[in-house]
Amino acid sequence: MDFTTWDIFRNLLFAARWTIGLTFIAFVGSGILGFVVLVLGISKNRWMRQAASAYITFVEGTPLLLQLFVVFFGLPLVGIRAEPMTVACFSLSLYGGAFLADIWRGGVRAVPAGQWDAAASLGLHRLLQLVLVVLPQAFRVTSAPTVGFLVQLLKNTAFASVIGFDEILKAANAMANATFEPFTIYGFVMTIYFTLCFPMTRYVSYLESKTMTH
Repeated sequence: MDFTTWDIFRNLLFAARWTIGLTFIAFVGSGILGFVVLVLGISKNRWMRQAASAYITFVEGTPLLLQLFVVFFGLPLVGIRAEPMTVACFSLSLYGGAFLADIWRGGVRAVPAGQWDAAASLGLHRLLQLVLVVLPQAFRVTSAPTVGFLVQLLKNTAFASVIGFDEILKAANAMANATFEPFTIYGFVMTIYFTLCFPMTRYVSYLESKTMTH
């Protein structure tokens, strides 16, 4: 089958929509899970802190590709049938939650202990102390690493192609096999990824410079 250059680029752009959608869903899931793990990690309960630390250590110490395989092949063993989209969102959220929790935990630790005491003196519950007083200050420190992780998450969505999710890399592989023009196709893929990531990397640089001036 013959494909024009425009046909190739248009199909890759269409597949890129799924890459962007997966990135968005996974980042939201990572943020929710990361916040929960952060709360557990700074809890006064030792068991909760150890559980949060073990989760972060395990996820950061194992490859994302292996985590995708474990979830993809493990769910059917417990009677759960999941589509590649669901598996990809779930796995990337588990992966991202650990990294965001670790990033945000570093920001929370950077906030002076006196801020916790000041919030406690107002009669705020520990969770409210975190949300209303500590996190806004920690976010100034962690905003650049958080956006930087979003860039990594976007690029890591390419791993979802191995479980059959129709993102941009899977579409590129199929088109390369059909057209025998891998250089052109993967060149387009790199261009699309760069176009998506470059504005965010520039924003990371801006946030880093803004943090250093304060």
